Amino acid sequence: MGMRVLITGLGTFWGSRLAQQVEALDDVDVVIGVDTTEPRLPMERTEFVRTDSSYSILNRIVSAAGIDTILHTHLIVDSTRQTGRTLHEINVIGTMNLLAAAGAPDSMVRKLVVKSSTLAYGATYQDPYFFRESMGRVRGPRTRVERSLLETAGLVRDFALDNPHVVVTKLRFSNVLGGDLGTVFSRALRLPFVPEVLGFDPPMQFVHEDDVIGALLFATRHEIPGIFNVGGDGTLPWSEVRSIVGKRSIPLPPVLTSVAAEGLRALRVIDLPPETLALLRYGRGVDNSRYKRAGFRYRYSSVGAVTAFAEGLRLERTVGERHPAYRYERDVETFFRHSPSVRPAATEPSEGEPERAG
Repeated sequence: MGMRVLITGLGTFWGSRLAQQVEALDDVDVVIGVDTTEPRLPMERTEFVRTDSSYSILNRIVSAAGIDTILHTHLIVDSTRQTGRTLHEINVIGTMNLLAAAGAPDSMVRKLVVKSSTLAYGATYQDPYFFRESMGRVRGPRTRVERSLLETAGLVRDFALDNPHVVVTKLRFSNVLGGDLGTVFSRALRLPFVPEVLGFDPPMQFVHEDDVIGALLFATRHEIPGIFNVGGDGTLPWSEVRSIVGKRSIPLPPVLTSVAAEGLRALRVIDLPPETLALLRYGRGVDNSRYKRAGFRYRYSSVGAVTAFAEGLRLERTVGERHPAYRYERDVETFFRHSPSVRPAATEPSEGEPERAG
């Protein structure tokens, strides 16, 4: 009997891309994705269920579908994309409802994988060069994203203690780069002039988007309870990141930095949240050896992730966008999945016959 998987955040880049990979696994029988918005990528057999941002319906879905594996990809780590209230509702209340569903008396859940962020460690001048999973923050949380991540961490920790029969894996990802998604850093590095804090050249650690999906799949297919840092090997100075991407800098003052950043936001240049400004001042590195000891292998180092991103930018300037935009249409999806008129996907379409869509 194969896995029966529930993926949260199907309408996000991570949820959609992870669902594509999970539904291709031979040992997966069922894939259900939930979100407030439609999938961003075409699916072959993932069933989409629209829900509210707090996932109040998860208890019914987990029970009715006999879910045994939950992949929680929908923790907001970019405060420029959500209001404080919505961020709390998604990160904290949504996780509470998810854990309540996973721990219900009739639940069949035996594995929970949580996608989190190294933002939980913060960024200050007192930080160690590399954070290990056993280390806590040097100072308390200062931003709403950091506070919500710490609240969520407490909820997941308590759930793991109360449910020892469930394998709980929490992955803390470093700054992500890739050509197919938008993060604060990828948006900054696409600008003609890249922001920096005058007088600071912090060490930066990156993880490629392919390694993010690879790390989530590895946790899905293996029994590896605990917290793991996920970041490419090594760090590099922010000035070197700019140099690889081929961009000049726009300096922000070392005092009243947030005021200057607010000016960039008002001019619609870029929105730099407080946690990003802290990174541009102090940087952050994490020890990634624990996940490697568990068996995970990276495709990209930090330098490799930046170099791949730079090559992608040059390709975009030459040939334009690599992928056409996808629009989810429920009636079309239902037809291709369930209509008796549609032939099985295993048969090749004859000349003039349209191929079956995902």
